Amino acid sequence: MSSSSMERFAPIVLVAGLLFFLFGTFWQAVAPWLSLRHLPYKSIDEIAQTVPPTFRMMADDYPDEFKKYFGEPDTAAFARALRIGRGVYVAEACWHCHTQQVRPVSNEELRFGPVSYPSEYANALQLPPLLGTRRVGPDLIREAGVHSSDWHMAHFKNPPAVTPGSVMPSYGWFFDKDGSPGERALAVTAYIQWLGSWIPNHAYELPTRPAAQPEKQ
Repeated sequence: MSSSSMERFAPIVLVAGLLFFLFGTFWQAVAPWLSLRHLPYKSIDEIAQTVPPTFRMMADDYPDEFKKYFGEPDTAAFARALRIGRGVYVAEACWHCHTQQVRPVSNEELRFGPVSYPSEYANALQLPPLLGTRRVGPDLIREAGVHSSDWHMAHFKNPPAVTPGSVMPSYGWFFDKDGSPGERALAVTAYIQWLGSWIPNHAYELPTRPAAQPEKQ
């Protein structure tokens, strides 16, 4: 092909490239929005109307600390804990090592459960989505109730103590000077325990507290 012919086709190739780019942008960004725009969007206050058992149990397990930072385990306290917890999760870059999206590749559903679906992200706590960059730690989109709040507290303080071989650093500044859980520890635990709570019976059953036994005479 002569140079003059190539010059004649150059504008056509350029226009075709631009059209493919615009089509790709539409297909990957605009088209999903058009198909999912009907999904109901929940604010944090709407989410907090259902206070999960894990949040009330945390108030029982850490009564002094919980009352100091959040008062009673009601909807207002839960909403505040979720806001602070999400902020701590983002600020501490937890999403770098933990994803919040089970993808339909590499048999991820065998490790993390069913593939994530759009309605899980139609709320104020999932936008913008924290899809993660690496899989150093497990996916957390369905973490609610998988571990107890006590487990999470110990994990933040000394990860290898509960997960041998863990490379996660200690988050000692989540705790007060006396070692008791601080506001950040309580809040980020509440946020993590919320992840996946919208799926009934997806996680392990929480342990039932044994009834108090009468003292022997």
